[in-house]
Amino acid sequence: MQEPTAQIARRPTRSARLAAGDALFCYGTLQFDAVLNALLSRIPERQPDSAPGWRTAALEGRQYPGLVSSPDTTARGLLLTDLTLTEWDILDAFEDTLYDLREVTMASGRRAWAYVWTKDEVLTQNWDQASFERKHLPEYVARCARMAPTLAASVMTR
Repeated sequence: MQEPTAQIARRPTRSARLAAGDALFCYGTLQFDAVLNALLSRIPERQPDSAPGWRTAALEGRQYPGLVSSPDTTARGLLLTDLTLTEWDILDAFEDTLYDLREVTMASGRRAWAYVWTKDEVLTQNWDQASFERKHLPEYVARCARMAPTLAASVMTR
């Protein structure tokens, strides 16, 4: 997650290839209602699912995780199933450019989009959601709330 800057408005959106009704697989901080509410001013419809062949990796020096390929593991998370195109653009602006938006096959058989980590800094351990919630969630939500107006202003309603 990056702090809001003018760079956000200049960056082309990765979500331009999406359609309303496409699902987003959330495996990290976007699983928290408070984070979604801070960014989108609502909590989208969700359903539990998992991504075989992927893991939710802890990242060196970062509070949030990255989804990385891992053939013998499964990343657990949630599908956001009713995002508007504007909300997709907001979440795309929120996600760091170190992520790549890719389509993945879920355990349910459904195809969904996920932000996949593309750089180094991947630790051998998985991200600890409970530890993040205890140690960092309130500060992270406040940071998201500060970013939200800039993110919303940076996207065009479509």
